[in-house]
Amino acid sequence: MFVDSHCHLSFPELAQDLPGVLQRMRDSNVVAALNVCTTLTEFPAVLAVAEQHSHIVASVGVHPDSQDTEEPTIERLLALADHPKVVAIGETGLDYFRLREPLEWQRTRFRTHIRAARQCRKPLIIHTRASPDDTIRLMQEEGAGEAGGVMHCFTESLAVAEAAMALGFYISFSGIVTFKNARALQEVARAVPLDRLLIETDSPYLAPVPYRGKTNEPSFVPKVAQKLAELKNITVDEVAAGSTANFFSLLRILSDKPVTPEQMPVGAPSAS
Repeated sequence: MFVDSHCHLSFPELAQDLPGVLQRMRDSNVVAALNVCTTLTEFPAVLAVAEQHSHIVASVGVHPDSQDTEEPTIERLLALADHPKVVAIGETGLDYFRLREPLEWQRTRFRTHIRAARQCRKPLIIHTRASPDDTIRLMQEEGAGEAGGVMHCFTESLAVAEAAMALGFYISFSGIVTFKNARALQEVARAVPLDRLLIETDSPYLAPVPYRGKTNEPSFVPKVAQKLAELKNITVDEVAAGSTANFFSLLRILSDKPVTPEQMPVGAPSAS
């Protein structure tokens, strides 16, 4: 069984056919998914999907590329995260690809998310693009390792992956790893240990081969697992089992018996 550790079911491309998307998930043995929030305005729709479907969980956060939107505060994030179906903070991070300095507002926003995650003891979903040094620096300065989390849709170097793993973070690979021109990323995927690896779609974007160019959806995540199995010279079952176990461990979701699409345990054990 597979888990999609990062998707956007509330985005219009998927929301307009959500019953079909969820059915195709089941048909592909994708038993759970994390529906990721990108703005506070979007959060009610993100949470609603999770509340209505037992095998979907949610996050709360503001994407670093969302400039003209309500700015989160620690208090606001903590209030919204105080729900059993909200299992993570993010997506957050840094993205310098399209934006230019001064970007202190983006770094401040990232710090806010890290501090909120540490307080509520929920893991971070971190997006980094064209900003690896600052991303790792802020994670270190703010003690992001206390919360843990995932470097989602990873496309950076092995050195960045190793720095994140040293802080206790997982590395998540998307459909990009299946692209023919992604040889450098494929080498990183070979090196990341199975016990630190997650798989995702980041749908509706970045559909894996052979669906590249089409609207992505959670049912395609087995294609990511297949590529990782090929790169690591292990079985798809091993990638599926490892990444699924990592998902439940990361999100501190109670999972002491097999999960089905209709019955995914939610909630987190109390911290001791």
